[in-house]
Amino acid sequence: MILLHLAVAALYVTCTWALWPDPATPQDRKSAAARVPVGGLLLLAVALHAWLALRDIISPGQLDLSLANTPSVVAWFVVVLAWSTGLLRTLPVVGAVILPIAAVASLVPVLWVNPHRFSYSGDPVAIAHIVIASIAYALFTIAAVQALVMLGLEKRLHRRVLDSDTGGMPPLLTLERVLFRLIATGFALLTLTLVSGMLFSEQIFGKPVTFTHKVVFSVLAWVTFGALLLGRVRYGWRGRVAVRWILTGTAFLFLAYIGYKFVLEVLLGR
Repeated sequence: MILLHLAVAALYVTCTWALWPDPATPQDRKSAAARVPVGGLLLLAVALHAWLALRDIISPGQLDLSLANTPSVVAWFVVVLAWSTGLLRTLPVVGAVILPIAAVASLVPVLWVNPHRFSYSGDPVAIAHIVIASIAYALFTIAAVQALVMLGLEKRLHRRVLDSDTGGMPPLLTLERVLFRLIATGFALLTLTLVSGMLFSEQIFGKPVTFTHKVVFSVLAWVTFGALLLGRVRYGWRGRVAVRWILTGTAFLFLAYIGYKFVLEVLLGR
């Protein structure tokens, strides 16, 4: 089975190479030339990745959302959302960042086997909670990557670097509009995740909600992104100010789940 994981990683790396921005090649011609092979390879990578992730996570009556499996699932959602929304086509540099991350994440379950299963009875509330949470994490991950791309582009513009060096990316205002759509959608899904987790904790996890570090960091992320959206509407926050808020909120979200699981499973061995 490790060969299939390696195949998925290789497919993602190949797509990364095809999408990597080339300042010497106009972006529209590069996209047109690479679209068909990248589309086919990416479809195969996403399909294989989905099958492997389901196989790693689902077992009879149990789910394994350990630190080894969770990044793989979130990375899969990141790639699917970036692809389905057309972001890989309009901003190939984003794909050049997230696809290598997905390649590494797809290998984690076979490089580090550390199962942490919990009982699961097929409850639709649990399914909805897990899917919504994964999509929210994926959207904020994409937004963070795009924010970093925008920060790099802004620095180039401040240094008066020629437009050809930006790889033919869309204007900064266009990137900003797309970015805040991602943030708004992710914020709505994160809200649903927190509400469903608090109201149906016993139904989903088999125990009442407790204010752990995971919950605290999740709420901090929610407050950060909510403040960003409010600041955008009331004060017109944009540019570097918005990027800082996005990266801060994403860091809180990372600590809420990946960081929390790392402490429990790696440092404390639970």
